[in-house]
Amino acid sequence: MGTLRILGRVTSINVRKVQWTADLIGIGYEVEIWGMPNRDPKVPEFLALNPNAQVPVIVDEGFVLWESNAIMRYLADTRRSGLWPVAAEERALVDQWLTWQVSELNAQWGYAVYALLRKNPAFTDAARIAESIGKWSAKMRILEAQLVKGGGFAANGRLSIADIALVLSSHRWFSTPFDHPDLPAVREHYERLKATEEGRKYLGEGTP
Repeated sequence: MGTLRILGRVTSINVRKVQWTADLIGIGYEVEIWGMPNRDPKVPEFLALNPNAQVPVIVDEGFVLWESNAIMRYLADTRRSGLWPVAAEERALVDQWLTWQVSELNAQWGYAVYALLRKNPAFTDAARIAESIGKWSAKMRILEAQLVKGGGFAANGRLSIADIALVLSSHRWFSTPFDHPDLPAVREHYERLKATEEGRKYLGEGTP
């Protein structure tokens, strides 16, 4: 196969999902920096690849794909990686937690992250901050229970692309300054993956 192109910036949590997946599989790739404040994706050149003007986008020998979780699935499947199981039931469980990460977990943190982590002056409503933290914490407790049940992994008792997506979400959780509830399985999962070569690269300072 030719060289994979990844369009995005490493400060994006979704770009880090894709790069981490590619690194674990051993895929060679080139990164083209796109996304503000570096390079505006709302230009015709980028919009022709992704009309949503969002990163990441990959170009794999002319095949264009966007949406980070779809890209993760594609890379792990086309390169025959164990990060994306072959057995339908096992694959469905990984897919379940990938989907949950986007639709349920990430959907709760918006107001709290903009207020407490990004210090956006438009997000100062104390009640809404508390509401966001409460909903976010409830979802993290679901992740805690799953990691306990799964022996420290999201699904099937072994590492998968779901763990990559979820640990990046945990990184944002721990990076946002507020009084976090005690979630020892989440903490252990986070610290274990952070100690890997890829974890040191994608869960480091300046990448919340």
